[in-house]
Amino acid sequence: MIRAYLARNRVFVWDRKGAKKLFEKEYYGKLREDRLELSLLEACLLCEKGAIKIITESGEMRFEEFFSYCRSVDPRFEFRYAVYKDLRSRGLPTRTGFKFGCDFRVYERGVHPLKRGKKSPREHTKWVVFAVPKGFTFSFPELSRAVRLAHNIRANMLWAVVDGNEVRYYSVKFFKP
Repeated sequence: MIRAYLARNRVFVWDRKGAKKLFEKEYYGKLREDRLELSLLEACLLCEKGAIKIITESGEMRFEEFFSYCRSVDPRFEFRYAVYKDLRSRGLPTRTGFKFGCDFRVYERGVHPLKRGKKSPREHTKWVVFAVPKGFTFSFPELSRAVRLAHNIRANMLWAVVDGNEVRYYSVKFFKP
């Protein structure tokens, strides 16, 4: 099991071999020269799967403890995690959508979103995903902003609605007459 070290809202893997495996095979994190940086969502899923062990100054953290910690850092963590876990369980490479103003950007199954080259060109985002709890209400400007974002980056917009352990996806498409 790979040791991963918690530092506030990031988790670091210093083991180069383990870091490379998580990054290249399963598209987790950001690979730096000397480490792999994982988001709390990525680390939580890997911890739940038993692929990494979360280490803190106090020692090892069990999954339940780590999940609780993540919820304390991010009030939206629980439903965002449900969506992230669901997308990953479907074999979809999923990355943060923070810089695009959404929760996730998702690529087609079998695509490596980060590699470049003749044999493996960098692929384009297929979907942008907004994770919301059941009963979430949004304004028309929020909907318009989301659709515009998806249109500008040539992706499909999905609303992922979380109801307990179930995640349902809704798409908004506008057709030209």
